[in-house]
Amino acid sequence: MQEKLRLHKYSHHVVNASISGETTEGGVARIDNILEKYTPDLIIIELGGNDGLRGFPTKLIKSNLNKIIKTSIVKNSSVLLLGIKIPLNYGPRYTADFEKIYHELADENDIKLIEFFMKNVALNNNLMQDDGIHPNKAAQPILLENIWVAITNII
Repeated sequence: MQEKLRLHKYSHHVVNASISGETTEGGVARIDNILEKYTPDLIIIELGGNDGLRGFPTKLIKSNLNKIIKTSIVKNSSVLLLGIKIPLNYGPRYTADFEKIYHELADENDIKLIEFFMKNVALNNNLMQDDGIHPNKAAQPILLENIWVAITNII
């Protein structure tokens, strides 16, 4: 992303403040420090997948994400929310409730949502790590393309 921003003459600096395995609770605990340390123009939130895979209550996931979003907005950061899907074996009700979180948060906070940022990646074994859940290095350019227009429309 940093290289593409530079190539397109954007002066923004990319900071990856993510932590592998992070839950929304961890995001809530860290967001104030992240915003204070970096004062970002845009924060891209891609959280909740680990919560969903652990079967956390969807109301808790939504509440935590909402805290992160509202904290970011109050600190004058624009927010891009990246929607996540979980495997169907969690049952149709939980899966639907989980995916609905992202749409509701985008609507309630008037922020941009990328419905499924892993489009054209998630079902391609050549673009996924051995766990079948996380994208590999080869997937990164596709993931960036999936969100690039939204990023440039915000910044």
